[in-house]
Amino acid sequence: MMQRSYIAGCGSYLPKRCVTNDELSETVDTTDEWIVSRTGIKSRHIAADGELTSDLAYEAAIRALEHSNTDPDDIDLVIVATTTPDQTFPATATKVQARLKMKNGAAFDIQAVCSGFIYALSVADNFVRAGQAKTVLVIGAETFSRILDWEDRSTCVLFGDGAGAVVVKADPENSDGIGANARGILSTHLHSDGKHADLLYVDGGPSSTQTTGHVRMVGKEVFRHAVINLAAVVDEALNANGLERSDLDWLVPHQANKRILDSTARKLGLSEDRVVITVDRHANTSAASIPLALDEAVKDGRIQAGQLILLEAMGGGLTWGASLIRW
Repeated sequence: MMQRSYIAGCGSYLPKRCVTNDELSETVDTTDEWIVSRTGIKSRHIAADGELTSDLAYEAAIRALEHSNTDPDDIDLVIVATTTPDQTFPATATKVQARLKMKNGAAFDIQAVCSGFIYALSVADNFVRAGQAKTVLVIGAETFSRILDWEDRSTCVLFGDGAGAVVVKADPENSDGIGANARGILSTHLHSDGKHADLLYVDGGPSSTQTTGHVRMVGKEVFRHAVINLAAVVDEALNANGLERSDLDWLVPHQANKRILDSTARKLGLSEDRVVITVDRHANTSAASIPLALDEAVKDGRIQAGQLILLEAMGGGLTWGASLIRW
């Protein structure tokens, strides 16, 4: 008998240092007006010297565990979605596992760049559906500032650091795993198209250059693919569950660019007040952006029990995906 999973709680963490566009313009050839007009970003958080991705992930995890009233010993699996791990290995998830003093379970990382959280959530959901896990800690965490070329104003103004986490649990009240009106993760949908890898990538790595490298992006092409792919995967998720766009209560998108968010919402016929937006304050935090936005909307009371929530993202690879959730 298949068991549906649900999100029992969430948490997030942002580094203390907040960098405004005006502060950034002191060292980068840019202006607040230029950044806001093209991206909607007004500020971003930057990790402190010595503050690692695992530190951000741990802080978000602690908050999610508290919110869901979950003990670390009850966790079967820790999944960290990140493009900026502490080290090439071991997995950042194992460092979080150690800090949580977990006595059992497994931990590993997932790399799908900005789509990473959706990919990780899909893995967690399928582990629960298969009966191989009852409680999964899913984290999106990034110190993206560490892979930016701070002399490239077309990319360095776009990103920030942060972490968000959710606790995914098997739902004992919905053991048949069916029904779009019952709470839980209704479905997840993942895609990739490797032939577009050169549109958004890092020009380094252990095997190629033996260096970390920096982010490189063909912005106009990424924008075009994002609007098309994100709208398509939203409809795919709705169609899979016999639902309409009008059934959606909230869209919680990857926070890449306000123009992408606006274009996707228009394509779906959604008003802006049904889209959770944090890009203006967080910038693009890659795999962390969706759980950061989700936590904010849950904690401020916008997202309520019984509502239909759609999470979606696109990232380098190209990768993209969506998850439809009845809260």
